[in-house]
Amino acid sequence: MRGGLWQLGQSITRRLAQADKKTIGRRCFASDADLKKTVLYDFHVVNGGKMVPFAGWSMPIQYKDSIMDSTINCRENGSLFDVAHMCGLSLKGKDAIPFLEKLVIADVAGLAPGTGTLTVFTNEKGGAIDDSVITKVTNDHLYLVVNAGCRDKDLAHIEEHMKSFKSKGGDVSWHIHDERSLLALQGPLAAPVLQHLTKDDLSKMYFGEFRVLDINGASCFLTRTGYTGEDGFEISVPSENAVDLAKAILEKSEGKVRLTGLGARDSLRLEAGLCLYGNDMEQHITPVEAGLTWAIGKRRRAEGGFLGAEVILKQIEEGPKIRRVGFFSSGPPPRSHSEIQDSNGQNIGEITSGGFSPCLKKNIAMGYVKTGNHKAGTNVKIVIRGKSYDGAVTKMPFVPTKYYKP
Repeated sequence: MRGGLWQLGQSITRRLAQADKKTIGRRCFASDADLKKTVLYDFHVVNGGKMVPFAGWSMPIQYKDSIMDSTINCRENGSLFDVAHMCGLSLKGKDAIPFLEKLVIADVAGLAPGTGTLTVFTNEKGGAIDDSVITKVTNDHLYLVVNAGCRDKDLAHIEEHMKSFKSKGGDVSWHIHDERSLLALQGPLAAPVLQHLTKDDLSKMYFGEFRVLDINGASCFLTRTGYTGEDGFEISVPSENAVDLAKAILEKSEGKVRLTGLGARDSLRLEAGLCLYGNDMEQHITPVEAGLTWAIGKRRRAEGGFLGAEVILKQIEEGPKIRRVGFFSSGPPPRSHSEIQDSNGQNIGEITSGGFSPCLKKNIAMGYVKTGNHKAGTNVKIVIRGKSYDGAVTKMPFVPTKYYKP
């Protein structure tokens, strides 16, 4: 879905305000019969979720409150997201780590057991196939989550390389966790609310760490991570326990943690300066150009050994020709594909995500510019519907992150 989920959410909100909701509901659900549904689908509808197609799934774009209110509530209290459309999988075997390191930029071997990191699957040209959070559960068990829209190509890519790896004697197998659902609990109340539902001490679990533990009576995979810039968790729960867990989280928060849809999730991740694959990262964009050089481990920079390493390591040494940067701007919110010009009117790049920040009350965006135009404070023009508006390069994240670290 291009152009930013935030703008889509605003469009849907306006349409719903102007039309009979029952008519909209019948038209939407009847035409979306072929979409996949998470186990929380009925729970969303009962709670006022406005369902839209996303990556082949019927997902809530928002609930009864506005996207703006949902975004602010996540930062002030908390949000519960259904992200069960995403794909969790495990790689197991004594060679699971060397196998995965052929496909991603991370120093997986260097991770301590029970910790994880953001990484990127790369192609032979160094471009991004997908971004993923990977966790070393043990030295022979890796857990990772890939994007819903990239599931088919990611799994085909992994399977193709796994067959080749195993044919040469490599010991690795995989399991796709279709029996589980994924919930994301984000915001300052995430930890205190979740603590009511588990005996494990969450105050000793830090950002990027992973545990298998009992939550609300179910065995869950818990990762202290998220996609909002706030403290929070992603909870992989057996699907038969997912609705009960969602209800328990909302009940224990006494109404302060709210069900939140994809619209606010997009504005939250944009405020946090995080990439949306398909907008801010694609097959022709390298991790270096995307500002993710930090995710390439020191050992990996020295040794290479992953797809596209030659291109990527050369960019680290010489510098990339384009760079992902943030912007503040005047006028209407920038949209995906808006042209970026220098002060002389010359094209220097393109917006990849943009919108109005509910927390900052101003326009924010990210995009790619030619190197030399990437420094904070650089004045630019952003062309929206044929008109030029003033903008300036700024550092990201736009809203400070609040990850729970020691």
